[in-house]
Amino acid sequence: MLALAVVFVMLATTGWTAMRHHREATELEKSLQAWDRGRIAGHRLPDADAAPARLARFFASLTEGQRTTLARRYPLAVGNMNGAPVELRYRANRIALGQARTVERARVHDERLTPDGQRQAARRLDRLEALMRPGRHILAFDPSGSGRVAEVFGSLRKAERVSVVVPGVDTDLLTFQRTHRKYSAPVGMAKSLYAAEREADPGTRTAVIAWADYTAPSGLGMDAATAMRAKDGAVRLNAMLRGLPGTSPVSLFCHSYGSVVCGLAARELPGRVADIAVAGSPGMRVERASQLHTSAQVWAMRDADDWVQDVPYLEVGGLGHGADPVSTGFGARVLSAREAKGHSGYFEPNTDSLRNFAEIGVGAYRAVACADDDGVCRTGLSGATASGRA
Repeated sequence: MLALAVVFVMLATTGWTAMRHHREATELEKSLQAWDRGRIAGHRLPDADAAPARLARFFASLTEGQRTTLARRYPLAVGNMNGAPVELRYRANRIALGQARTVERARVHDERLTPDGQRQAARRLDRLEALMRPGRHILAFDPSGSGRVAEVFGSLRKAERVSVVVPGVDTDLLTFQRTHRKYSAPVGMAKSLYAAEREADPGTRTAVIAWADYTAPSGLGMDAATAMRAKDGAVRLNAMLRGLPGTSPVSLFCHSYGSVVCGLAARELPGRVADIAVAGSPGMRVERASQLHTSAQVWAMRDADDWVQDVPYLEVGGLGHGADPVSTGFGARVLSAREAKGHSGYFEPNTDSLRNFAEIGVGAYRAVACADDDGVCRTGLSGATASGRA
């Protein structure tokens, strides 16, 4: 009861997260509506929500010129379309980023905005220009509301192993990348993991996705204490995974509230998902790992200084996220997080947490370090290769 009281006090003092994302998908919806009315070579375009395999066949049937035409006409639709060729999505999203940049440039000098509004526009403009720098591969982009983004490091088509970083609260367009505390932001997390995977196994081609393509809770209010945002995130995560090219094994690395997203996505994950690794988790909406109903290995870690350990691990009336994933009764393979820097420091270089993530990412399960140095987390596993899980 004391734990439950803590939850309600937290909610009472922080309040409900604003539910005002009225325009969240407006620009994307406009692009999708135009797509629905569109034609190419005299033929109607397929449903944008069709199965990724169906959309992949459609794009494969087009000439390069026709694919380019579609990306230019409907950049947001194509850039966010699971099943479209990833290189085409990169090109489409660059066009969409350019359009969003034009909007923000005008807003910076819009005298109808307050000074705070103009400063916010300037911050968004800076972030958009950063995302447009040469060499960046933007897999998804939606400028509406607080913004959603996903970026790829490495080649998805050539990768023998694919890793996906799923971040937690306060993740949006402006926080997608940080200069200060860079490893606490999705881009820093993904780049750090990508480098660590190459160090762990230089012979394995890997790709890492910084996936911030869901509307994360803002702060530790009601949204963070419920599964509302995670439910939509789980649907979006599964849709992205089903649209990835190839058949290489995929590992999910889910931080904080991102582990709630991964927990809800688990039941519907494609079979190629080999691992779900959570760090600093408030829970995965289940009491035991077996209730996730997934064939993927479930891993968990928590730093000794992570404040999330003080959050009540319960679920009552939709509040809270269930059992502690690092508890013995949960049934996850518990990993060492030594040298991690508190709740936001699991992807810091030279930490057990990052090394463990990297070994999982390349499939080298026998090389991971367990939380208690007893080897229990490796029980029943053998060393894996790039071709898949052992």
